[in-house]
Amino acid sequence: MKWSPEQISGWLKHEFPGKPDMQISHETIYRSLFIQARGVLKKELVAHLRSRRMMRRSKLSTTKGQPRGQIIDAVSIRERPAEVADRAVPGHWEGDLLTGSHNSHIATLVERHSRFTILVQVGGKDTNSVITALTREVNKIPASLKKTLTWDRGSEMAQHKSFTVATDVQVYFCDPRSPWQRGSNENTNRLLRQYFPKGTDLKEFNQEYLDQVALQLNERPRKTLGFDTPAARLSAYVASTG
Repeated sequence: MKWSPEQISGWLKHEFPGKPDMQISHETIYRSLFIQARGVLKKELVAHLRSRRMMRRSKLSTTKGQPRGQIIDAVSIRERPAEVADRAVPGHWEGDLLTGSHNSHIATLVERHSRFTILVQVGGKDTNSVITALTREVNKIPASLKKTLTWDRGSEMAQHKSFTVATDVQVYFCDPRSPWQRGSNENTNRLLRQYFPKGTDLKEFNQEYLDQVALQLNERPRKTLGFDTPAARLSAYVASTG
């Protein structure tokens, strides 16, 4: 299931508190992979580890010439309700496009409270394709979980008003060149590179496959959730609200 050693260790502590014989440290798991495992077994196991290299934008990079910041009637993230920032209330989402080769894309949505992820097949980066696909998937979400969406200033969200009318989800836009304002989404996109490495043609993957990948992410224990899973965290909220 592509869980990291830290997730495995944390989940065991979460599921078997007070039972040391049912727990193991992530350091021990790594040692068994890199020292004890041999031959084909080692290759098979190590292949499931995620890259731990952090991806950072070069200080010399620029967005000059890109069609950014020209969204008509864009509402700034600075006007977003205060409840979004503390993550206490579910239903607030962050979104972006994951880019592949041959001008291919996948839309990614992450719920801030639970880190629950939705992957959306899009036909292109044009605003009509993206808004149509987002509307289709977001309208499958329970109404109690449809509150806000935070996006960057890419032209794919030019028709954000149509999206809001169709879904009743208000869109807020990040400041230019401020990806950290969508931190959960940025982190999730890094995790997704395990499934969709750079240079992959994302047009090869249909919605059914994207749903399967999202399911794996949503059933992984997360350190930031006390090694609960996004799926369990969101399900508990939905159950509590009837």
